[in-house]
Amino acid sequence: MEKKLKIAVLVSGGGTNLQSIIDRVEAGKIKAQIEVVISNNSKAYALERARRHNITALHMSAKKYGSQERLDEELLELFEEKQIDLIVLAGYMKLLSPMIVRKYRGRVINIHPGPLPEFGGKGMYGQRVHQAVLSAGLKETCASVHVVDEIYDHGPVLLERKVSVMPDDTPESLAARVLKVEHQILPEVINMYAQGKIDPGKIREDQS
Repeated sequence: MEKKLKIAVLVSGGGTNLQSIIDRVEAGKIKAQIEVVISNNSKAYALERARRHNITALHMSAKKYGSQERLDEELLELFEEKQIDLIVLAGYMKLLSPMIVRKYRGRVINIHPGPLPEFGGKGMYGQRVHQAVLSAGLKETCASVHVVDEIYDHGPVLLERKVSVMPDDTPESLAARVLKVEHQILPEVINMYAQGKIDPGKIREDQS
């Protein structure tokens, strides 16, 4: 039996990017298995999405466990227990612990709704990114999938896809078009890992 890439998806909100991964996994377009979905927000609709597809869905936060250190330990234990190959941040609004990043160096990816590094960094998420793109007067933006390191939106970009900026765009209208592209490229990158087209070992060397 062919081995499937085991992934954990971390989310904070509605989980439309999660849904795009679920749909492609179920359609057989990605040779991967979502082992667990984790949210720092107990009310995140993403958890409900996971449960509807019989995927383990957990609320895990520093507040719930009493400290960031305890949360990190619980996450690492869970990832090891589930034999996770790839950690996918799909709208996860927390900086992943350096301890976890080091352990899974080259095997943690994030989706970002704008060009990197110009429109990344702490506080640059969601509508803030699209507002910044419009304020800068760009004619095009992009969605990006990048490797996660210890700094917000800092690791190497694995795939980006351009999106035209229209003269009458608002942050909301631009966000809607960029989101459609996010739904395409995040599953694509996961599949690249599943097919061995991305070498985590090479990423580790480049980042060392």
